[in-house]
Amino acid sequence: MIKLNGKQVEIKHFPDGTLLMKEDVPEQTAVVTWLYENNEEFLALVFLTRHLQSKGIQSIELQLPYIPNARQDRVKAPEDIFTLKYFAEMINSLNFTRVTVLDPHSYVSEALIDHINIQTPKAYVEKVVQQITGDAQEKVILFYPDEGAMKRYSAMFDRPYVFGMKKRNWTNGQIQGLEVLGQTELVQGSKVLIVDDICSKGGTFYYSAKALKELGASEVYLYISHCENSILEGELIQSELVERVYTTNSIFTQNHEKIEVLDYE
Repeated sequence: MIKLNGKQVEIKHFPDGTLLMKEDVPEQTAVVTWLYENNEEFLALVFLTRHLQSKGIQSIELQLPYIPNARQDRVKAPEDIFTLKYFAEMINSLNFTRVTVLDPHSYVSEALIDHINIQTPKAYVEKVVQQITGDAQEKVILFYPDEGAMKRYSAMFDRPYVFGMKKRNWTNGQIQGLEVLGQTELVQGSKVLIVDDICSKGGTFYYSAKALKELGASEVYLYISHCENSILEGELIQSELVERVYTTNSIFTQNHEKIEVLDYE
């Protein structure tokens, strides 16, 4: 989905499948928001931006909460195509005055995108904590699934936390379990909120919730900034380990009774 100054841009097609777009031009500044659903939207973004620039709009900001291609943030073999690098180059060629991203999955993307503005998930996480506790003054323990997440988020929140260390089968890379480290005594009888940036099928969070429950957590919740629709195919969402999953609408487009979607702001 693409929005211009908060209004959804209608994307239609000619009979041959090419894009048919019409859009009123704002008077001065433009904020384009791209909530990723498919790759065709990138072409629509290019057309819309060039149209605005052709009409004399000098200040165009892009809100790109989820960065497409961020998973391909490195190459390991000659045949690997560095899609994130080339995507960033194309975004940069559009000359946005600012590109605001939410909780980016890769530090490489931060270096590749010009005029980048990093939005942290702090406001979303605090909103989730408020929903979990309601009017009660009970503490919510935060859990970071690995050391990287701990380094990224622990200084962001003035809350007690524990973190995980994944156990992998190094032959196939599959996660086989997870150990909880830190002040594990805090978990007993507490509500725990897992915090991370991205989720596919949720294997890491399945093992995280399982380990937290084994330590005596009363309830386990999950916040992820970017939730792929594939979470519905995973073991996590079918289990009883997690009470509720919270995410933004940066890429998640489905409905599920266990998943609450927070509007990107």
